[in-house]
Amino acid sequence: MNEKHLFAVTALFDTPDEIIHAAHETTSAGYTRFDINTPYPVHGMDKAMGLKQSRLGVFALVFGLLGATSSVLFMTWVTLIDYPLVIGGKPFWSWPAFVPVAFEITVLLASVLSVVTMIVLYFKFPNNSHPLHDTPYMKKVSSNKFGICIQADDPTFNQKAVEEFLAKVGGKEIGPVFFDLEDLDHGQHIFDPKFIGVLALTAILVSGGTYFTFNKLLYMEPFSWMSAQAKLKAQRPSDLFTDGIGMRRPVEGTVARGFLPYPFKGKPDEAAKNLVNPLLPTKEVIDRGKTKFLTYCSPCHGNFARGDSRLAGQFPNPPTLHSDKVRNWPDGSIYHVITEGQNVMPSYASQISRDDRWAIIQYIRVLQRAHNAKESDLK
Repeated sequence: MNEKHLFAVTALFDTPDEIIHAAHETTSAGYTRFDINTPYPVHGMDKAMGLKQSRLGVFALVFGLLGATSSVLFMTWVTLIDYPLVIGGKPFWSWPAFVPVAFEITVLLASVLSVVTMIVLYFKFPNNSHPLHDTPYMKKVSSNKFGICIQADDPTFNQKAVEEFLAKVGGKEIGPVFFDLEDLDHGQHIFDPKFIGVLALTAILVSGGTYFTFNKLLYMEPFSWMSAQAKLKAQRPSDLFTDGIGMRRPVEGTVARGFLPYPFKGKPDEAAKNLVNPLLPTKEVIDRGKTKFLTYCSPCHGNFARGDSRLAGQFPNPPTLHSDKVRNWPDGSIYHVITEGQNVMPSYASQISRDDRWAIIQYIRVLQRAHNAKESDLK
């Protein structure tokens, strides 16, 4: 190089105690633009260097709050404005359901954006050059030595004085480090055409490689992950049967193991006559029925079975369950309606178990008696 630009003066030390002492003395001497390089973290180094708390934590806090606030506001807009939907009898704005999503978005933004901020603002990405790179000093402090680097832009820097100071605190192999002229004025050029081109090429190669791997490579023999098997798949054609359909109907009269078909399908009168509630109205049964009623029944029938739907007009209101007709129904009739449905009410057989249906009926009887209490009940 025809012209040299001094970056810093460096010195090496043999032990962690020596580098801690050197850092403390450097701070006491009034130097502020210096750095310590060690092959592993040294406890107490930040205090010896007089380092202030990193501002990166502030960025992490801001990004975390941004993630939490934006996720909650977005879910609030969806559940209250864009697509209000009652799920399991819960209110439209159910904050416990927001917690997992808000937590994940908070952690995601705080971690990812903090790393991006560190790389871009502090490390001057995409400029990855540094005067210490590939120097004998850096090779040694990356292995088994400890080093200090006092930069030339320090307000009190004087090369001769710095070299004498480093020798005084026990430094070895003291010497200057110069800038590489090619990188001296490089700066931080995120929108450099070459850099943008490398990013675009990388994105294309990664996307293409990922697509090829997951859509082509994994289906090539013999490494096809058993995607092609000699078996019938639902909703796939098959040459085994004359009609070409792979999915077959069960043999007539087939009953699933552990399941008994409902014997009064389409026979409400026989259900009313033959079905008897097998559960006693104990506190445990009634509490169980209340839980299931509030989950599955109250959105339409209301919390007290008065027919005052909680769906705010999104669905036709059913009749009250406190009418003389329903109060005089046998338990079997109510069980039949829950099982098969009636009018616009669908069947809940696939959602509510048999015992839970009977427990709901016991709770309905409690509501009916409370709504139509006799004088003897009030004594």
